[in-house]
Amino acid sequence: MNTLTPTQQWRMLTLKAKRQVYTLLSGQNLSKLHGEGYDFSQLREYQTGDDIRKINWLLTAKMGKPYIKELHADRELSVVVAALIDGSLYFGSTNAKQKKLTEVATLLAYATQHNGNLFTGFCCTQQICSITPPTKQIYPIEQFSKTLFDAPLLYTNLDHKSTLQELFTHIRKPSLLFVLSDFLEDVDLSLLSQKHEVIAIIIRDAEEEHPKRLSEVTFTSSKDGKQLQTHFNKKSIENYLSKLKAHDHKLQGHFTAYNIRFIKIFTHDEAVGKLLKLFA
Repeated sequence: MNTLTPTQQWRMLTLKAKRQVYTLLSGQNLSKLHGEGYDFSQLREYQTGDDIRKINWLLTAKMGKPYIKELHADRELSVVVAALIDGSLYFGSTNAKQKKLTEVATLLAYATQHNGNLFTGFCCTQQICSITPPTKQIYPIEQFSKTLFDAPLLYTNLDHKSTLQELFTHIRKPSLLFVLSDFLEDVDLSLLSQKHEVIAIIIRDAEEEHPKRLSEVTFTSSKDGKQLQTHFNKKSIENYLSKLKAHDHKLQGHFTAYNIRFIKIFTHDEAVGKLLKLFA
C-alpha cells in the first residue's frame, strides 16, 4: 500500500526524472529530432530534389502547385511540451495515466534544460490552458511538472478544437512541439504541423487496450459522471476493441499524412526507454 502523500509522490517522480536525464539521456540532444532548424526564411515553389517533408500543404492546396518552407539554421532550439488533459486521463484507482504523463513531460523538460535549449510548457485542461513561459531555469520547469501532477481532471471535458487553436496562436516561434494526450478522441494536429515539428506522445493504460472480461458491472464516465450498467463479456470486449482499433488506425493515418511522428507509452512502461528510442 502506497503511504506517500501526493507531494511526496511528485517529488520522487521529479528526482527520478532528473537522475535519468543526467545519466541515461545525457548527450541525447533534442536537436537531433529536427533537420535544418526552425528560423523561417521564405516560401518558394517546389523544385525537383527538394525534401517533400518541407511542402506547405495548405498553401499548395490554395495555389494549385507545391510550395515549400525554407528554413535557416537555428542556433537555439525551442522545445514546447503541450499536455491535453481531461477526465479521459483519469483511469484506474491509482490515476496512473496522469502520473505517467507528468513523468514524460518532466523528462522532456529536464532534457531541454540540460541541453541548454528553451523550454515552454502548456497544461491544457477544461478550465484553463496554463502557460510556463520560455525558460532555461529549473524552478519554472518543476512548477510546470507539479501543475500537471495536481491538475483536477475528474468530470472534466477538454474542447480539443479550441485548445489547439489557442496553442497555434500562442506558440509563435517555430518549435519542436511535443503533444501529450491519451488520444482517445479525434485530435487534429494539422494546423500545428504547418508551423512546427510535431511529435505526438500517446499515454495509455494497458487495460484500455487489453480489457478483462467482467460480469455485470457499472461503468462511470470520468468525463461527465454518467453511469452505464452492463455485462462486459466477450462480445462487449470485441465490439469495444473493434472501435478502438478503427479509431487508432484513423489517428495514425492522420499522423502520417502530416509527417507527425508518434510513440505510445503505457503506464507500466519505463518512459525513458521509449524516449531514448525516439532520440536515437
